[in-house]
Amino acid sequence: QVHLVESGGGSVQAGGSLRLSCVASGRTFTNYAMGWFRQAPGKEREFVAGIRWRGDTTFYAASVKGRFTISRDNAKNTVYLQMISLKPEDTAVYYCTANPGVVTTTEPEYWGQGTQVTVSS
Repeated sequence: QVHLVESGGGSVQAGGSLRLSCVASGRTFTNYAMGWFRQAPGKEREFVAGIRWRGDTTFYAASVKGRFTISRDNAKNTVYLQMISLKPEDTAVYYCTANPGVVTTTEPEYWGQGTQVTVSS
């Protein structure tokens, strides 16, 4: 079992920045690809970003590419999502995920509880 705890959400104005963090525990962190998904009110949950265990390969949804950066610190069992130039449409609950081996854009095996990000215009 992998336990994921997110932090760093909050409310910002459009154009602002936030950094989300997610600390993992329970299993060997480097056995897992990590990711971030989000779910906006009334919408389906969607993939945002993913990173392989070594941290040298990343993947992004088209809607966030160039504005969001995913990274990981394997020594701290932590994955980050740096978000800049935030838009109101980025408003959502953001979930940290872990999946054995490979990045998935659909159904990661483990999910955190989520952290709210609200962007006002």
